[in-house]
Amino acid sequence: MANLVQEKIKSGAFILDVRTLEEYDEEHYPDSVCIPVNELPSRLTEIPKDRSIIVYCASGARSAYAARILKASGYADVLNAGGLYDLPEAI
Repeated sequence: MANLVQEKIKSGAFILDVRTLEEYDEEHYPDSVCIPVNELPSRLTEIPKDRSIIVYCASGARSAYAARILKASGYADVLNAGGLYDLPEAI
């Protein structure tokens, strides 16, 4: 899965961090956008539908929930990358 995530990131995927803003401010993946999972349903317009979406959180639980929300909202190319430390090193 790490190779798939890396390929999508290299291809210009939208990287979505669904942790809290405080967690994001402490540390985050380069070029990621923070939309906390509890705010996701009301902020879907901030996420492009024409790009792959890579979702991550701290452990993978919130990102799995966020991926389900996105897929149910019509996002076709969504990948739950798990936790921040599961992502490939910055490219």
